[in-house]
Amino acid sequence: MYVIVVYDVNVKRVAKVCKFLRRYLPHIQNSVFEGDLPESKLEAVRVGLRKIMEEDEDSALMWVFRDDHYADRQVIGVEKKPVSNFL
Repeated sequence: MYVIVVYDVNVKRVAKVCKFLRRYLPHIQNSVFEGDLPESKLEAVRVGLRKIMEEDEDSALMWVFRDDHYADRQVIGVEKKPVSNFL
């Protein structure tokens, strides 16, 4: 599955969330991660974020596509960290 994760968390947890997500997805921009994940890893991301975040204070948005062919990724301006499907 192709996943995009965007988060907005308290400054006390930014580094922890970023470090956690880097274990699963490429870091694209500030607070943005995207890439391919199997369902089991996607669930691990959901569970891990819930453990780190304070649900009454922080938020994370996840877009989940069956694969990257269903997402029309368009960049305006400089692409800071390009995503490649080549492993």
